[in-house]
Amino acid sequence: MKDLKASGLDAPSFYLPGDFNMNKNILEMKNITKVFPGVKALNNVNFHVVSGEIHALVGENGAGKSTLMNVLSGIYSHGQYTGEIIFQGKECIFKDIKDSEKMGIVIIHQELAMVPYLSIGENIFLGNERAKAGIINWDSTHVESEKFLKRVGLKEDTHTLIKDIGVGKQQLVEIAKALSKNVKLLILDEPTAALNEEDSENLLKLLMEMKKDGITSILISHKLNEVLKVADSVTVLCDGSTIETLKKGDSLISEDRIIKGMVGRELVDRYPKHVSKKGEVYFEVKDWNVYHPFIDGKKIIKDVNIKVHRGEIVGISGLMGSGRTEFALSVFGKAYGRNISGSILKEGKKLQIKNIRHAIKNGLAYVTEDRKTAGLILMQDIKNNISLPSLDKVSKQNVISENEEIKVAENYRKNLNIKSPSVFQKVCNLSGGNQQKVVLGKWIFSDPDVLILDEPTRGIDVGAKYEIYTIINNLADQGKSIIFISSELPEVLGVCDRIYVMNEGRIVGELDRKDASQESIMKCIIRYS
Repeated sequence: MKDLKASGLDAPSFYLPGDFNMNKNILEMKNITKVFPGVKALNNVNFHVVSGEIHALVGENGAGKSTLMNVLSGIYSHGQYTGEIIFQGKECIFKDIKDSEKMGIVIIHQELAMVPYLSIGENIFLGNERAKAGIINWDSTHVESEKFLKRVGLKEDTHTLIKDIGVGKQQLVEIAKALSKNVKLLILDEPTAALNEEDSENLLKLLMEMKKDGITSILISHKLNEVLKVADSVTVLCDGSTIETLKKGDSLISEDRIIKGMVGRELVDRYPKHVSKKGEVYFEVKDWNVYHPFIDGKKIIKDVNIKVHRGEIVGISGLMGSGRTEFALSVFGKAYGRNISGSILKEGKKLQIKNIRHAIKNGLAYVTEDRKTAGLILMQDIKNNISLPSLDKVSKQNVISENEEIKVAENYRKNLNIKSPSVFQKVCNLSGGNQQKVVLGKWIFSDPDVLILDEPTRGIDVGAKYEIYTIINNLADQGKSIIFISSELPEVLGVCDRIYVMNEGRIVGELDRKDASQESIMKCIIRYS
């Protein structure tokens, strides 16, 4: 366990796991240790949850939060870890996730496990079908689904396909699915990471309502403001060990205090100070129009014009659905949309970009918001992922030099502080923050002139965010032109030199850093709604 005095933590303001009234615990995890090749992910972790509470589990990426919950839910079966799980007073030996679900423990992962071309009702009872003698009762399926949708406050036809509802509603369907399994302990891993503010608020309210119904929840989140809003207890993990558990009502609980426990020091400023070295206009998009790839006549991006100076970080802010990602993808080699019109200029010269390969050759790079699906090859190692967009730099006569690949990857592993045993570590075994650094590394290696960052810190902790902001500032200081897209207004305000505001596919405002505020950004959005 980390030396608390060395971390600057004050002993009176916390209690260690084990100090609970044992009669109130719904869950006790004792001395849990889990080892992956080359990494001890959990080191004698102790974690107790009181019945009927919302218990937050926080820590830096790689601290062991998701691993601990995967042990609890049976994803890592008994024998793949050491230690004890006691649920409702009984020791549990889970062979798989079905065993834990039978006990009423249900986990909802950050990447939702919905089948897009099945209906809401089919998804709710997937794997738990309303069937007799192997024949599914569809009437029962949809009638019961309606009851669970009502409990989560979702007014949708249960015959609606999952692909036709938004991410916020999909999250509610996941919770309805958990309720259908008679959930007693609900585990939510970053449930609001992909949600807008309104959907996030609705989800948090639902957790509070479920608490009134006696359902205990474990909430993993990097959004500490949300943690403080709903959590009765907060357990901090660091480097696979339990640091402390803080209780609601403790006068010392604050975001800064939790961060101090997570990173072992005070984080005085969330955003590293940066003095812009803005040069001349370097990159422009003029009169940009994009139509929906499948729906005829539906225009998604409407007459967008933006400029980015050399060495400037330009933000694009807006609500989810405003067209930010669609705009970025369409600029990056026409990766989204059809009937695209308008001009892209670099140093005043018009670029002819027909596809992603042309975009990369012309000095553009795009860091996707979805690192696991579109940003990385998860089953490949760090070395292969970093070199992938720029194989010509590590090959000669079309033959890849593995030694050169290793050298490059090791350099980025060191400079970007990617925490892994070696460059041969599979990316799927890295934490979210370290995966994000690999994505950044591969595009930095391509040596772009213009770097488009789409939600580059989604789902990662405050310490890793700070490191990524520092990397972005350094790239700007090298003269790169950076477009920074984020749903978090404080992040846009803390990072960007100038901000464009988007709404319904249009640019509805442009603000210099000194004039920008959350209020001024929202005024731009409301004015043109």
